[in-house]
Amino acid sequence: MKRSHELPRPVYLLSPLAKEGVCSLPVISFETTAERIDFQGCDTLMFTSKQAVVTAEQIDKRWRTYPSIAIGKATGGMIATLGGTLLYRPENFYGKTLSEDIAKTFRDRKILYLRPKEISFDAKSYLAKEGITLHEQIIYETKCVRYAASQRPPKDAVIIFTSPSTIRCFLENFAWESSYTAVVIGQATLEHLPPDTDYAVADTPLIDACIAKAKEISLTSNPK
Repeated sequence: MKRSHELPRPVYLLSPLAKEGVCSLPVISFETTAERIDFQGCDTLMFTSKQAVVTAEQIDKRWRTYPSIAIGKATGGMIATLGGTLLYRPENFYGKTLSEDIAKTFRDRKILYLRPKEISFDAKSYLAKEGITLHEQIIYETKCVRYAASQRPPKDAVIIFTSPSTIRCFLENFAWESSYTAVVIGQATLEHLPPDTDYAVADTPLIDACIAKAKEISLTSNPK
């Protein structure tokens, strides 16, 4: 049976940040795990998420005095918003290409990677293959928000995943419904979807782009 365009599919956003026009179902929360940042011996910072930048700002505003490598457009935007110095933002965030790019450009830099407890990309190991010693400090961790089974999104929902953690935490709460469509923020998140999931990737790795893609699907697609 086809869905009437007058009845758009519900759209759920799983990130902690609520957005107008979609249902908010935050499945992750952030907890700061460091009381100080050990800047000793470093001359450059690296961030792979905007939450890491926000957490650094909360712990020690001196991070702004160091040039920063930003992995991802949103990360770079947060560095600029909070008054940091964006040294470099590579176009590619995937494995060998990224490590070779950073190694070529920053071989003589002493890089401190301010990171979450769990990561989907092991930058340290990749850069070690290129002869770069990356110092790391865990400054926050991502935790799952708990929901009752009755709070699961309805059938045919379009669900926006903004990180691998949002996928993991959603699946810890709810069974995946075959009628769902997932909208993911990028390739690194896509790799964590359950097999045979109906999905779309946002045109750019930004939450607003995810919402635009999800609304397009909501208005034009039919239930399975």
